[in-house]
Amino acid sequence: MTTLTDPPKATFRLSMLLYDTRYRSTTIQIIVLIAFMLGAAWLLNNVRVNLALAGKDFNFGFLQQVSNFDIGQRLIEYSSTSTYGRATIIGLLNTLLIAVMGCFAATVVGVAVGILRLSPNWVISRLMAVYVEMFRNVPILLWILLIMGVLSESLPQPKDFRGENPTASMSMFDSVAVTNRGIYIPEPLFSKGLGDIPVFWNSFEISLDLMAILAVLFAGLLIGKLIKTRAMQIQAATGVLPKTGLIRLALVVIPVLLVLWILGFHLGYPALKGFNFQGGTRLGNPLLALWIALSLYTAAFIAEIVRAGIMAISKGQSEAASALGLRPNKIMNLVILPQAMRVIIPPLISQYLNLTKNSSLAVAVGYADITSTLGNTTLNQTGRELEAILLLMGCYLAISLIVSTVMNAYNERTKLRER
Repeated sequence: MTTLTDPPKATFRLSMLLYDTRYRSTTIQIIVLIAFMLGAAWLLNNVRVNLALAGKDFNFGFLQQVSNFDIGQRLIEYSSTSTYGRATIIGLLNTLLIAVMGCFAATVVGVAVGILRLSPNWVISRLMAVYVEMFRNVPILLWILLIMGVLSESLPQPKDFRGENPTASMSMFDSVAVTNRGIYIPEPLFSKGLGDIPVFWNSFEISLDLMAILAVLFAGLLIGKLIKTRAMQIQAATGVLPKTGLIRLALVVIPVLLVLWILGFHLGYPALKGFNFQGGTRLGNPLLALWIALSLYTAAFIAEIVRAGIMAISKGQSEAASALGLRPNKIMNLVILPQAMRVIIPPLISQYLNLTKNSSLAVAVGYADITSTLGNTTLNQTGRELEAILLLMGCYLAISLIVSTVMNAYNERTKLRER
């Protein structure tokens, strides 16, 4: 009679960490991690020793010191007696402003140009091709300087608006003034405002008026989305889609208008006083030049991304939609673009990140972004090179991660679900 016995178990040996495939990958990862940590420890120690030799320490106390410099374009109150921390927040807000404005404008222009590049009209498609090649192959810094020069030299001076026979006049019912110093537009004001809440050790204020408006707007959008979801459920059950467009629009518009009326909303118009316009909101030439240049430059790349995404969709999709009687614009909006977005979104994220980082070129035209305030003026005045650069890198890293997270979440929602 034959008996079966289990094979003897192999004993563990140190050589198995390198020669056994079960342990090799883990061993290599641990070795690389230890080497990285040793390298980081050596670098940090080297920084500590060099700072001690230079008679410096590592702290961010300089953010509480008086800045002694002014900032022209700003979203919140600031003066030369404010702290470096407040100046840094001003620069961060200016960077976020140009990033949001640039991404929005670049997306609108890029999508339009990308679609027009595929137009059967030869003239239109060639003109769009010229635009794309012209902006893609010229450095963005040159476009910023060129547009800045055009705005400064071609627009009228404030003095041209003065006199009995002025050579320039305000537009839009005398509410907007376009000058070589910037564009002055009406400013939103509240006669019964709720005030501000100071945060971050009184270095920044949050407007309660803005928070109230955003809260009401968000609530209206949320309720409107719930109504739309309910309408889709009714359509799935009965085949009839209830008309909810006007109701959803009223839920958003009417509450916001009511809040604005309660807060005493009114507009402050710019007026020529002395040698310049006073009042209103000023969009300086540096902001306009940077916005236009970044938008048009990035739009050229987005146009190619959109064109590639549309071309990736099978022609059978558009032919089937056309056979159902859909018009070309409906085919593009309802059939082609929703499918092309799955191809467009990943490279589009990179263009948004590039636009945000390219905004650091604002120093060339004097726009006070985070690089100009923190990485230039503050760094030079305080001598805190390491702290300023680390803060600057952290700000750009945080902005990039937020943009990537939002766009990746949208990409996750729109991707195909396999069963």
